[in-house]
Amino acid sequence: MSKEKFHIEFLMGNATQSSLWRMISQIDGLSEWFADEVTMDESETIYKFMWGKTDNEARIIHKKPQSSIRYRWLDEENEELYFEFLLRKLDLSGAMTLEITDFAEPDEKGDAIALWEFQVDEMKRRLGI
Repeated sequence: MSKEKFHIEFLMGNATQSSLWRMISQIDGLSEWFADEVTMDESETIYKFMWGKTDNEARIIHKKPQSSIRYRWLDEENEELYFEFLLRKLDLSGAMTLEITDFAEPDEKGDAIALWEFQVDEMKRRLGI
């Protein structure tokens, strides 16, 4: 079965673009909500994410500072699959949104979305939103 792309968007209220950028692109920010611990290799392009006794590594494959960052899991065989964070400022309200694109097996898509929702709720809590 092939993985399906999905896209979810979260309203991040009055969070600043720089605070959101730190949360999605820097090891200290990512370790606050995405993983228990995050480290980076010397090249600053491969991040190691640790959850308890489990870990996984991802490479940054695209980055537009203060706007978007795309990672690819190193153990993923299909090089076209990734997960991405995109920041946007809404024109009318000025509020920030966080858009997440990811891939999941069709029967696991609901669980994957629920996990992202849980993790983003933790990010919001850390940011005081």
